[in-house]
Amino acid sequence: MGILEWATSPWGRHVPIHIAWFLIWVSLIAGLLFLIVHAIYIRYFAKEKEFVRESSPELVARLPERIPRHSLAARLFHWIMAVAMFTLLFTAFLPKVGVQFNWVTYHWIAGVMLTISIVFHIIHASFFLDFWSIWPDKTDLEDAWKKVQRFFGKSAPLPRKSAKYPLDNKLYHGVIILCGLAVVLTGVFMMFRIRTGILPRNPYLFGDMTWGLMYVLHGLAGVGLIALVIVHVYFAVRPEKLAITESMIFGSMSRDFYLKEHDPERWVIEASASPSRERRS
Repeated sequence: MGILEWATSPWGRHVPIHIAWFLIWVSLIAGLLFLIVHAIYIRYFAKEKEFVRESSPELVARLPERIPRHSLAARLFHWIMAVAMFTLLFTAFLPKVGVQFNWVTYHWIAGVMLTISIVFHIIHASFFLDFWSIWPDKTDLEDAWKKVQRFFGKSAPLPRKSAKYPLDNKLYHGVIILCGLAVVLTGVFMMFRIRTGILPRNPYLFGDMTWGLMYVLHGLAGVGLIALVIVHVYFAVRPEKLAITESMIFGSMSRDFYLKEHDPERWVIEASASPSRERRS
């Protein structure tokens, strides 16, 4: 069983038309298996986290009671993107598993919402936030290697606490970027094949092979997002992560959680900081 479905064009060429739809179930099962395995590992095998040092009392005394994490603009982007993403996934894949409805209009409107929100986020993150805070740095990689060594029982120094975004968060963000840009860029071109009132309909913009590969890439990125969204929701509702989820609603987290999980020297908080003045330091 192949992962692509093929057809013969009017000119006799063998061209891909989209992914094989059993990949929906592969991605769904993969996401569910991940959360089951992770939950079992955390419950029965995970060890208490150990870090290199505690924060100085002088530094702690200067911290505000609530630590700002996400500005209002960042939170609005996140929730608008979430609504668009769920709408896209439901409208794309429910018809493929037997739930029939007129999904095309809802799908492209959600796609436009997602595209606008991503463009906004790129501008906002590039010019109004610390753009590099979400990307892995040297300390992240060094600490990841220390954790791997200690996991296998080897002698290694203790890692530092994370900056604003832990390495796993940064890596997840990178994968989401790849999938998100793939579905958005291919989706914009695919809008030329339907009547939207936004772009002029032109199904002859590309040849059959190019259109086919575009549908394949769109589908592969889409089914990948099923597993990624499952993982994201799973971590959002885990008890030890609820403070992070609440900060995406209210904009801030408690000082105790900040000190437990984050290094104040890597994620610097000004004493006068407030959620409306958040910087991704």
